[in-house]
Amino acid sequence: MTGKPLRLISVGRLKTPFWKDAAAHYLARITRWRRLECTEVRDGDAALPPDKRNALEGRRILDALDPQDVPLVLDERGAGLTSPQLADLLRQLDHEARGRACFIVGGAYGLDEAVRGRAFRLLSLSAMTFPHEMARVVLLEQLYRAECILRKVPYHH
Repeated sequence: MTGKPLRLISVGRLKTPFWKDAAAHYLARITRWRRLECTEVRDGDAALPPDKRNALEGRRILDALDPQDVPLVLDERGAGLTSPQLADLLRQLDHEARGRACFIVGGAYGLDEAVRGRAFRLLSLSAMTFPHEMARVVLLEQLYRAECILRKVPYHH
């Protein structure tokens, strides 16, 4: 294994079988090269209004952060990166004295402002909005692609 460990904090569990399978598929591929710790925080009560639900989920995310985590928050207002740029970001974080890159994926209603405020970087997967389960799988696929780019494995064309 090479590269610093990574972490993923996400809201809620993957419930749909095909998202679970897809996430497990990419997680297995990534962890051949690098440790990736996945932490799921409980989603907020569905009876809460979206702003209160986000605030509760935001507190849970912030409570789950470790001191060595460098928060890379997935948000629609974040910077869009190409796959090679994501690979470069991982390379940069591997070589800096910072702690571990920690990707954060919010829940069904996005993220609380407090989580955005803690971000080292705000990143966007797309200008489009994805269901949070899909966003998690897309992120895992992109992390696998980034690892392939870094190792010159013929997956990225």
